[in-house]
Amino acid sequence: MEFTRPRRDCRQVDVGGIKIGGGAPIVIQSMLNVLSSDIPGNVEQAKRLEAAGCQIIRIAVSSYDDIDLIYALKEAVKSPLVADIHFDYKIALASINAGIDKVRINPGHIGARENVEAVVDACKAKGVPIRIGVNSGSVEEDLLKKYGGPTPEAMAQSALNHAKILEECDFYDTVISIKSSDVRNTINAYRIVAKECDYPLHLGVTEAGTAYNGLIKSSVGIGSLLADGIGDTIRVSLTADPVEEIKAAHDILMCLDLIDNEAQLISCPTCGRTQIDLISIAKEVEDRLRSVHKPIRVAVMGCPVNGPGEAKNADIGIAGGKGCGLIFKKGEIIKKVPEEQLIDELFAEIERL
Repeated sequence: MEFTRPRRDCRQVDVGGIKIGGGAPIVIQSMLNVLSSDIPGNVEQAKRLEAAGCQIIRIAVSSYDDIDLIYALKEAVKSPLVADIHFDYKIALASINAGIDKVRINPGHIGARENVEAVVDACKAKGVPIRIGVNSGSVEEDLLKKYGGPTPEAMAQSALNHAKILEECDFYDTVISIKSSDVRNTINAYRIVAKECDYPLHLGVTEAGTAYNGLIKSSVGIGSLLADGIGDTIRVSLTADPVEEIKAAHDILMCLDLIDNEAQLISCPTCGRTQIDLISIAKEVEDRLRSVHKPIRVAVMGCPVNGPGEAKNADIGIAGGKGCGLIFKKGEIIKKVPEEQLIDELFAEIERL
């Protein structure tokens, strides 16, 4: 697919074998939300995330007790792990020694220069990248005063300042994120940083909300940037089961043709001509398509009057009639089947594609 703008050129980093940036496919991430002390619960959730398509998993590492979780997850899943560290650089060092694949810190928040250098030296020795994570609540006081609040300019400058600290330590294996719960601020902050550096960018709208509202905000924020060619890895932050974040991320990438071997659903909104239970049919088709890994478009249309014609760009599709339906390929009708057999017949045809 050709974008309005080409993908932004940037460095590439390696996170436990997963490439971020440098033209690599967009990487999907999520974060465990089980208490760090509940190791079995975290392992179970991590396995579900991995099965859903999560490529990198982040965990909160707030104390030395949480280091045991790193060891447990390393044994349980193949996905690279990111340790989320806030202020204690020694916990970052312990995480690196435990085999973490990436650390998320703000270099300016972990104390003296020697603390930063200790983390950088450990990362260099183990080949561990650093994600600089800035959000609207972490911007430094001097920048808030300078820019009049957590503006896009303030957030962008904060991220670039943190990156400069790492550069002064001769460290460039860096990923940057600049998130806000304000969608416009998020978009503008990323656009600024995208012009000012060549580091890979981790996209997201922080504190986006529940599964419904959070998906809308994330789709606007992340989708706008991806359409501009900005962004190398994404996390859809939802107040929900993290598996829902993976589904949402896949769907955002699918809409922009940025993910391979996934089936995309096309369905009509229904109207007075619809004579089958199209809403239920479309939902079941959508659910079953999640296990179909083919680069195809599948249409679910309400009537034979417009269905095959309006969805003729679909590789395969169905159009409802009165108690029955038509199956069509590229707009050409291939068979008529009873309503109760329609979905199974559709997937039989999909299997043959």
